[in-house]
Amino acid sequence: MAYKYSNADQGYKLLKAQDVADLTSMSRSHLHRLAREGKFPKPIKIGENRSAWLESDVQEWISECLRKHHAGGKYA
Repeated sequence: MAYKYSNADQGYKLLKAQDVADLTSMSRSHLHRLAREGKFPKPIKIGENRSAWLESDVQEWISECLRKHHAGGKYA
């Protein structure tokens, strides 16, 4: 289940690691590894022992992968 945070100006949807793994078809450990290497958006700390990704960051990364695919480029 994704977290939802919103303020008066705009809404943000936060995704747990498993949600991101489901969207990208990658394991959670691989996502963290790619984030450390700067090849995937980094999660944000939302608590002492909790992190999440902004859905917009993940969707943008997926869109970039599609653009690279259609252009014949390299992936993360």
